[in-house]
Amino acid sequence: MSIQFDVPTPLAYFATLVHSDADFPLLEAAACLAQDEHPELDIQQVLGEVDQLLERVKRRVPGDASALQRLRALNQMFYRDLRFGGNLNDYYDPENSYLSAVLRSRRGIPISLAVLWMELALGLGLNASGVAFPGHFMLKVSLTKGQVVMDPLTGESLSREDLSERLEPFRRRGLQRDDFEAPIGLYLQPAPARDIIARMLRNLKEIHRTQEDWARLIPVLDRLITLLPQAWGEYRDRGLALAEQGQSVLALADLEVYLSHAEDGLDIDAVAERALALRRDLN
Repeated sequence: MSIQFDVPTPLAYFATLVHSDADFPLLEAAACLAQDEHPELDIQQVLGEVDQLLERVKRRVPGDASALQRLRALNQMFYRDLRFGGNLNDYYDPENSYLSAVLRSRRGIPISLAVLWMELALGLGLNASGVAFPGHFMLKVSLTKGQVVMDPLTGESLSREDLSERLEPFRRRGLQRDDFEAPIGLYLQPAPARDIIARMLRNLKEIHRTQEDWARLIPVLDRLITLLPQAWGEYRDRGLALAEQGQSVLALADLEVYLSHAEDGLDIDAVAERALALRRDLN
């Protein structure tokens, strides 16, 4: 008699990965985002490909290499030999957020490249982290004599002046209030793994929402709500997307969750009106 095992859905698998912040498997959680588009994707194969890259760079690094030497060896392999970089020709292609596609094409966006690079850096024993810098995800490596902040698109090391220049447009848009100018260091704090996955999902969310691709948007919002169950605005957005798909019962449930929690939302009246219209349609 053959034994059959229930294969978890992509969302259920994702939920098992992100239920706790302890030992959060960033690479695996990021890799499985592609399963909504490519349900047949073998995540273990993706992880295996990254392991192979790690072994490749380890063979280049002497056992007594300093952290700076390990950093240089990694950047040489990642950016110059393998030519990982930004997909500047099609920056808003969802595939740029899928690690399996990035490994294949060696083209991505800052955050997807950063996730791959960080995994290799940590495997080399480097003290590396991601940085949720405004507008552009960054990498940071702590060394004995200080820290290096890098652009994940190019591996370029950025000076304090470079970072201040990149921050300036956000300062002008009101990111900082009054005359207080926060130090650059405030924007260079390590990003928790959960926040990195949320940022990846919100990139995908914005792409699908801009294209009004509700069928692809809803699974992304399912993941965001699984990842951040108290992000009430995601319930609103999923409810509106479900309504566009004609799934009125589910849409109304999400909008009611939002309305019951987001008491200070500027769109409360508009969302309440939409919920009322859905309720009338159902009666």
